[in-house]
Amino acid sequence: MLPVDLDALLLSRLQFAFTIAFHILFPAFTIGLAAYLAVLEGLWLWTKREAFKVLYLFWVKIFALSFGMGVVSGVVLSYQFGTNWSEFIRLTGGVIGPLLAYEVLTAFFLEASFLGVMLFGWKKVGPKLHFASTVLVAVGTTISAFWILSANSWMQTPQGFQIMADGRFEATDYMLVIFNPSFPTRLAHMLLAAFLTTGLVVGGASAFRLLKDRSAGVKTEGWSESRISLVMAVGLIAVLAPLQLVAGHASGEVTHKYQPSKTAAIEGYWETRADQPLHLFGIPDREAQKNHFEVSIPGVGNLIQGVPKDEVITGLDRYAREDQPPPFIPFFGFRIMVGLGMLMIGLGAWGAVLIWRRRIFDSPLFLRFAVLMGPSGFIAVLAGWMVTEVGRQPWVVYGVLKTRDAVSPVVASQVATSLIAYVAVYSVVFTAGAIFILRLMAEGPVAAIAEPDPRGQRPPGTPLAKAPDDTTPDGPDGVLGGPQ
Repeated sequence: MLPVDLDALLLSRLQFAFTIAFHILFPAFTIGLAAYLAVLEGLWLWTKREAFKVLYLFWVKIFALSFGMGVVSGVVLSYQFGTNWSEFIRLTGGVIGPLLAYEVLTAFFLEASFLGVMLFGWKKVGPKLHFASTVLVAVGTTISAFWILSANSWMQTPQGFQIMADGRFEATDYMLVIFNPSFPTRLAHMLLAAFLTTGLVVGGASAFRLLKDRSAGVKTEGWSESRISLVMAVGLIAVLAPLQLVAGHASGEVTHKYQPSKTAAIEGYWETRADQPLHLFGIPDREAQKNHFEVSIPGVGNLIQGVPKDEVITGLDRYAREDQPPPFIPFFGFRIMVGLGMLMIGLGAWGAVLIWRRRIFDSPLFLRFAVLMGPSGFIAVLAGWMVTEVGRQPWVVYGVLKTRDAVSPVVASQVATSLIAYVAVYSVVFTAGAIFILRLMAEGPVAAIAEPDPRGQRPPGTPLAKAPDDTTPDGPDGVLGGPQ
C-alpha cells in the first residue's frame, strides 16, 4: 500500500518533474552548441584554418548524442500530457495545442530536414551547403525554444483567452497568447542560459585537456585547438554572464508584477509590508509561516524589486495556506542560481584579464576553476526551472487553473509503477550517454582528427615536438599570438 500523502497528483508531479529535469539539460546544451558549431564552421570557411574544422568535427559528435537524448526525453514528456495531465490538455488544449504544433512544424521539421546533412554530409555536399545546414539547425533549435517558452510563459502570465461555459479555454487573440507579459524576458533569459551552459562546458573541457597536457609535460594532438576553444568560451562567458544578470533582473520585475506569490516565495516574504528587507539566508517554514535563522539586509528588498521604498510588497500572508507556493525550493533554488551566476561573471572577468595579459594558459588555478565551473550552467538551469515551476504552485495556469484540477483520473499505484520504470530506464540509458559524452570531452579534439595512413605520419594523441619558444606568447601562428 502507498502512503496516504502519495496520491496521484503528487506522484504525477514528481514524475513530470523527474522527466523534465532530464530533458531540459539537453536543449539547454544543444541550443548553444548548435550556434557554436555554426560559428566554428563559418570561421573555418572564412579563414581556412584547420583548427576550426577539427573543433567542429569534435563537438558535432557531442551535439549528435545530446540532440538524440533530448529528442527521446522530449517525446516522453508529450506522452505524459495525455497519461497524467489529460484534464490540462482537455481544458487548455485550445490555447496550448497550437503553440506546441507550431514548434513541431517550424522548428522540429527544420532541424530534422537538415540534421542529416549536418551530421553525415561533410564529404557528400559542398562546404557552403553544409554550412547552411548547420546554420539552419541552429536556427531551428532557437525557434523551438521560442515556441516552448511561449507556451510555458502563457501558463505563468495567461492572457488573450476566454473560458467557455464547459470550462475549456479558447484563444481570443493569439498574438496576446504568444507574446504574453513574461515571454520576452524569459526567452532572453533562457537563450542566454543555453549559450552560457555551452560556453562553460566547452571552456571546462578545453581547460581539462590543457591541464592534462600540462601535467604530462607534453603537448599532444589537439592541444592548440583546446587553446582556441578556451579563449572563445571565456570571451563568450565574459560578455554574456553580465547580460544574463540584467535579463534575470528584468524577468524578476515581471514576476513581481504578475506573480506576486512567486516573488514572495522566492524572497521569503511572509508579511505584506513596505520597505521589505533582502533575505540573504533563512530556512522558510510553511507551517510556522516564517523564516528560521534569518540573515537579512534591512530596506533593500524594494530596491531589488525595482519599486519605491514606500510601496507595499505582497507577502505570503495575503494568501490562504493552501494557495501559497511551497517556499523552500524557490527560496534556495533562486539563491543557487544567482550564486552560480556571480561565479560565472567572476570566471569571465578573470579570464578576460588573463587573455588581455596573454597569460590565460599559464594559470593552472584559472584552468582548474574553469573545469569546476563546467557543469554549473546545467545546475543553474535546473535551479531556475524549479524556481519557475514550483513558485507557480498551486496553479498550473497562474490564477486560473489549479494543478489539482489538471491531473488525469488515474490511481496512484499506476503512476507509481510508471515513475519507478522511468527512474530505472533513465538511470541506465542517460547515465550511459552522459558517460560516453564525458569520455569524448576528456579525449579532447584529438577524437576528431582522422587516423593517418601508415606512411610516417604521427598517430593522434602522440606528443608534439617541443620548440624552443613553446611558451612564448608572441609567436606568429598561435592563438593570442602563441605557437601551435
